[in-house]
Amino acid sequence: MPEQYVVLGAGVVGLSTALELKRRVPAAHVIIAAKHFPGDRSVDYCSPWAGANWMSTATDNGVQEEWDAETYRRFGVLADTVPEAAITRMDLNAIFDRPIEQAEVLSQVTGKIWYDKITGGIRPIPRDNLPEGACFGLVMSTFSVNTQGYLAWLSTQCLQAGIEMRRAHFDDIRHAFRDIPSDAYFNCTGLGSYHLKGVEDKSLYPTRGQTILVETPKTPMKAMYFRSPRRVDNDTTYVFPRYPTGGVVLGGCRLDNDWSGEVDETLADDIMRRCCALAPELGKPDDLKVIYHAVGLRPE
Repeated sequence: MPEQYVVLGAGVVGLSTALELKRRVPAAHVIIAAKHFPGDRSVDYCSPWAGANWMSTATDNGVQEEWDAETYRRFGVLADTVPEAAITRMDLNAIFDRPIEQAEVLSQVTGKIWYDKITGGIRPIPRDNLPEGACFGLVMSTFSVNTQGYLAWLSTQCLQAGIEMRRAHFDDIRHAFRDIPSDAYFNCTGLGSYHLKGVEDKSLYPTRGQTILVETPKTPMKAMYFRSPRRVDNDTTYVFPRYPTGGVVLGGCRLDNDWSGEVDETLADDIMRRCCALAPELGKPDDLKVIYHAVGLRPE
């Protein structure tokens, strides 16, 4: 009998894992078992709410950088040849409010930004063009990812590959072992592993993110914006256009150990103010036409 694999979770990681399993073992029967699938809207289903873009957080001078490099290469192929994957080549203007030695962008050992070469060369933003309070800025060639479109494409790829989609929710991972016999199980439940009995990974915690999707400005944006003290920080502002027709995502925040799924209206007003100050194409906060507010809980 062919091997059978079960993937728990249908976010970007779960769908991608299932596709990779099928690519490596074409004869295998792969099942994705998940409570939420692309198209669902839930604070517990984090992937659809992401901005998103490619900007590595790896600084290990090793395997994590290699993983991110492979992602960059694969995104490049999709951006150039598969428009339905909803990945677009786009520059990112990244501005940091701490000196580069404190911004957590330099690789260990080398003391350099490792993705300089892979992105075709990172360009400094002239000091005269930096906003008040900024220490340095970079422009890099990367990708804007319309996550809702990307999830839909991944889901279609899974169906075309013969991967079985099964709507199922397990309070205990041992129930998955009982109900869906398999040669191996891949836990891609993200923050769900915190509560999943038999796993209950209490080292996990949520970093609450809040975003706003607004209409595309009259003059469509040609670049993304990012401003933060450090590469990963609780006080981060970002503006990510969602091409081809997805509007613009405004963010954000990283609120550690905050499980709330409610929209904070005061924070939303602050996000719009910060984003308009960072990206002049947006105009003034009063000019923004809001489509919806969103909250997602990132697993950390």
